[in-house]
Amino acid sequence: MYIGRIVAVGMTPSGKAAAMYRVSSRSFPNRECALSGETVSVRPRPGFEADLMKSPYITYNCIRLAGRYAIVSNGSHTDPIAEKIVMGMSPRDAITLGLLAMDYEKDSYNTPRIVAVADTQSDRGFLGIIRHDAVLVQEVPLKPGQAWYLSTYEKNEIRAENTDTAFTAESAAECCAHIVGGGAFAEFELPVTAAAAVVSGLTSFELNVRTV
Repeated sequence: MYIGRIVAVGMTPSGKAAAMYRVSSRSFPNRECALSGETVSVRPRPGFEADLMKSPYITYNCIRLAGRYAIVSNGSHTDPIAEKIVMGMSPRDAITLGLLAMDYEKDSYNTPRIVAVADTQSDRGFLGIIRHDAVLVQEVPLKPGQAWYLSTYEKNEIRAENTDTAFTAESAAECCAHIVGGGAFAEFELPVTAAAAVVSGLTSFELNVRTV
């Protein structure tokens, strides 16, 4: 099954919050995630820079850290959401404002914008999506060994059945591998690249990336 880009928020078996992102693509498969400080960016792989002329939506920051929070998304809304959280806005309000301000992508698929937020100090996470027909933002409970996920196509509603109950990863590298081909994610087609943030202290995250 092809479900497009995927965001996920969950808790490792040992109880650490995690946020993950996966690019799955039919149109622009030649991309990678690149780590720089507290940010992860999606960009064309070397030799495919010309793809930037074909779509404005294929390069963006997919992860940014904002104090105790990690924001993961499929587009340029990552940055305004992170900035509002840094300014003191709640994740729920920052996600809602960011999604409403940016709206769904105006490509031929009306691609939704999706986002997940993990917190170093809570067993609650957040998911959000703006589609052409709806805006949904929800706080979700996190349990060890389980991850909630949301995608641009097919799995584009926040529902209890859209959870991975075989979430066995502990490190950021393991989370990247998991969202590419582990648990519930193994059945989803055309993985390209992935990134993850996992709590590594009271107020910090470990980041990692993976290219398929």
